[in-house]
Amino acid sequence: MEPIETTTARIPQHQPVEHEFAMRFTSMPRGARLARRLVSHRLDQWGHTYDSAANETLTLVAAELAANAVRHGRVRGRDFHLLLTISADTFRVEVTDTRTERVPPSSPQEPPGDADSGRGLLLFAGLATRWGSGPRLGAPGKTVWAELAPANAEG
Repeated sequence: MEPIETTTARIPQHQPVEHEFAMRFTSMPRGARLARRLVSHRLDQWGHTYDSAANETLTLVAAELAANAVRHGRVRGRDFHLLLTISADTFRVEVTDTRTERVPPSSPQEPPGDADSGRGLLLFAGLATRWGSGPRLGAPGKTVWAELAPANAEG
């Protein structure tokens, strides 16, 4: 796992995007669940079957990012945006919310042993090849993203 980056750099243009899915979701638990289900469904349509390691890993990463957008990035009445892209050598999930002051720590820490939450960032950081966050382009907010190399996504 590479260290966190603080940019919202897109997949370089020399890597053509083969598949792209983008959608806005309500910043409620129902929106996060729907995001997770649609990511898994779209990956299946793109040839990464529901039971494949790529589908399971990317769906888990997308679910964690969406849940964090709802829990930590929610602004009443504002949606979050999810973008899933696949190129020849990169699977990428981005989630953008409208909260600017709550950004993920650059080094996720293990919560106390008896804590009920706080392990999700460690989980997806461990699965991702690279991840980071940065300001939302063109409006208030932030984007948190994770990239996986196809080899990492396949198990």
